[in-house]
Amino acid sequence: MSVIKDVKNGLKLVNSVLPLLRTADVNGSGVDTQDSIGVALVAHVGTSGDTLSGSVYLALEVEHSDDNTNWTDCADADIDAAVTGANTGTFAKIDDASEDDAIYKCNYIGSKRYVRVVGNLVGTHTNGITFAAHAVLLPAHLPAV
Repeated sequence: MSVIKDVKNGLKLVNSVLPLLRTADVNGSGVDTQDSIGVALVAHVGTSGDTLSGSVYLALEVEHSDDNTNWTDCADADIDAAVTGANTGTFAKIDDASEDDAIYKCNYIGSKRYVRVVGNLVGTHTNGITFAAHAVLLPAHLPAV
C-alpha cells in the first residue's frame, strides 16, 4: 500500500511581494496568520543588475502588526534566521553577487497577527534586482484551501 502525502492541501501560500524588478524599497502586503500554527517567509531573489557591495545591497526584513495598518520591525528574536542588517528582523542581506539568484527563508515566531516582508534596497540600484516573497502558513485545521 502506498501513502499519498497531500502537502498542497496542508499548506496555505500567500503572496507578500509580487515578483518584479525593483530599484527602490518595497513593503509587502500583510499576511493574516490567524488560525495558523506556523508561518515561514520565503523570498526568491534574482540576479542583481547592479554591483552589490557593503553599500549597495538588498536586505529582506520582517515587519509585524496587530491590525494590518501600523507596522513595526520585528525583533531579531521574532524570527529564527536573523542576520545583521540596517533594521532588526532582517533575515537576508544580499551584498555580493554570490548571494543573489537564491532562495532565503525564515520562520516567524513572534506573536503578532499580521506579518509582511520588506525589501530594503540600500544604496543606488540603477538597474535593479528582481525578487518575490511569500508566506507559507501551516493552518491549525485542514484542509488549508
